[in-house]
Formats: sequence, C-alpha cells, structure tokens
Amino acid sequence: MNKLNGVALAGLCFVLSGCATVINGTSQDFSINTDPGGARARLSTGTECTTPCEVSLKRRHDVRIDITKEGYEPAYVLVQSRTGGAIAGNVLLGGLVGGVVDAASGATNFLAPQPLNLRLARMSSGEEPVLLNKDGEVDMTLAAHNDKVRADVAETLGVDAAGAAGGSD
Repeated sequence: MNKLNGVALAGLCFVLSGCATVINGTSQDFSINTDPGGARARLSTGTECTTPCEVSLKRRHDVRIDITKEGYEPAYVLVQSRTGGAIAGNVLLGGLVGGVVDAASGATNFLAPQPLNLRLARMSSGEEPVLLNKDGEVDMTLAAHNDKVRADVAETLGVDAAGAAGGSD
C-alpha cells in the first residue's frame, strides 16, 4: 500500500508541476490605452501599434514602450515583469519541479502596469504624463512610476533603454 501511495503522490506531483504554465501560459495579453487615443506605441520587443491596442507579451520579460502623438510630449513607460502568487501554489502543491518549470518559463509572472492607461501631456503645456487607474483616475505621474521600477528594469533591458544612463527624462 505504501508503494501505491508513493506512486500516486509522484504522479500527482508530476501532473501539478508547472501548473502556472498550464493555467496562465507564458504570454499575457497586454492593453495599451492613451488619452487621447491614436498614439503610436513602439515596444522594445519590436512590436508597434496605434492606441488603443492589445499585444501579446512574454510574462518573463520587462518591456519599454515609447509613445508618440503629434502635438503631445513623447513619453516612455517601463513595464515590469513581477512575480505573482502562482509561485506559492507550486511550492505547496507542485513541489520543486513545478516551481522550476514555471519560474523558467515566466508563467508565475505578470506585467505591470496592466492595463497601461496613460494620459499624454500636450506639447509645451508644462504638464506631466500620468498613469490612470482602471477608473480613469490619476494613479501617479509617469516619471514617478518609471523612477520606481528603473533600477530593476535596467538589469534586464539595459541602462540606456531604462533611461538610467542619463537619469530620468
């Protein structure tokens, strides 16, 4: 009976290994919205779109999004890959194998801010671009967000792409 329990437990661990990979996948649909709409978004992945738009991004990679629109100050947003709660489920249920599989694939991660809601600043207005929450209210300035994640993102994207070489712009 002990042998049967051991085989059943091993089978369960194998089935549950990498469950964030199975449930979340390694990519995430990522929404980019600007106020006003119609801005060009160029991602460090090489993808381009006109806002509002949705792109598929790998969960494990930080991304820089450069946003331009005629009559508005150009802006960039640093999107950070953060570890999510799925890692705890792997430790409790999936064991080491599941944790390693999901960590390597990035399936336990999520991209933030998501959705990206950015209010652009009119050219020469003296205003700053701001991130908006899901209710359309100001969450924080874009500069404050980028400064908050810059050091971490610079480790993966490089100091130039993260805007760390010359400070925040």
